[in-house]
Amino acid sequence: MKVADILRKRFTGTTFLLVVLSLCVVDSVLAAGGGGGSHWRATDTYKVMNFAVLAIALVFLLKKPVSQALNARIQGIKEQLEELESQKKAAEDELANYSEKLATLEGEAETIVAEYVRQGEEAKARILAEAEKTAGKLEEQAKKNIENEFNKAKEDIQAEIIDKALLKAEEIIKSKISDEDQISLVDEYLDKVVA
Repeated sequence: MKVADILRKRFTGTTFLLVVLSLCVVDSVLAAGGGGGSHWRATDTYKVMNFAVLAIALVFLLKKPVSQALNARIQGIKEQLEELESQKKAAEDELANYSEKLATLEGEAETIVAEYVRQGEEAKARILAEAEKTAGKLEEQAKKNIENEFNKAKEDIQAEIIDKALLKAEEIIKSKISDEDQISLVDEYLDKVVA
């Protein structure tokens, strides 16, 4: 079994990648430093190994919190998206509700206008009927007044004619009656009164 297989089983994902990269860096540095006159010292090897261990330790230590932070951020974004989606749905429902109410209000407005028109027509018919009735009463009253005035004028004329006829008759009687006729009329009247 190769070292890469052992490491692959031991470490997963990002950790495996970091370990392999660290080993490659160490291997490259060691290969570059091989031969005589190398500037590579044992302390350099320890420094690279310390770096690799520190990197691996940081990966192990930070893997879970970073993963949790990223997962929490992803979850927060999902929750925000869900909340925005629910708000969008609520807004669409409210818009549909208002649209329905608006359509209902338009229908109600038409109904109200139609009702007012009907009431106006009824009021017009009622007013015209009352006006005709009142006109009929006024006409009848005027006819009665005219008839009464005519009868009164007729009576006044008859009374005046009678008065004039009596005056004329009196004049005629006075002119045609003699003193003897007057005495005989008075005697006749007295006889009737006394008897």
